[in-house]
Amino acid sequence: MSWFMAAIYDPFMRKTEEACLRAWRGELIGELRGAVLEVGAGTGANLPLYSHAVERLVLAEPDRAMMSRLQERLGGVGRRAELCEAPMHRLPFEDGSFDAVVCTLVLCSVEDPQACLGEVRRVLRPGGKLAFIEHVCDEHRFGRRLLQRGLEPIWKPLAGGCHLTRRTETAIRDAGFELTEVRRESLRKALPMLRASVRGVARKPA
Repeated sequence: MSWFMAAIYDPFMRKTEEACLRAWRGELIGELRGAVLEVGAGTGANLPLYSHAVERLVLAEPDRAMMSRLQERLGGVGRRAELCEAPMHRLPFEDGSFDAVVCTLVLCSVEDPQACLGEVRRVLRPGGKLAFIEHVCDEHRFGRRLLQRGLEPIWKPLAGGCHLTRRTETAIRDAGFELTEVRRESLRKALPMLRASVRGVARKPA
């Protein structure tokens, strides 16, 4: 399914990107500086949003079909970046290598979120930022939460292992981060079971 997901991802997300997601990405990413690692970079939706204050940009994407799309987009935006085919749970970087890590719509599909967040924490310098956007379990609408639970076994194999009921805010906190900024809003124009979202910034303790 890898090639299929890579082919449909941008068209599938287009209306949501236009309605809110692109603006949310820009708010989080535009303020980053120094050495930045993006995990699960996908097709490169974040690429045009990094400012010139980012001196080193590393894009990690383990899926080869997604990497192909990412390379195409990188060539079109005219900025330099290092590409790495590393999975999020096994990052080939030394401890404290980055000032910030970007993780957008990734933690829903990894097998072990705690292992992945542990790696992110390891490669961040003390005080470094984790900027994140994720769709999550809907904690405020009981009916939608039931829908998510019912559809998840069907959805996962169709959507590259994507989970509908992850509690990502809790997972980030449990991984040892300090949540400094959190916002919860509906991902407009997304499918109903994907609308609950959380975004913000977490810090690795100094």
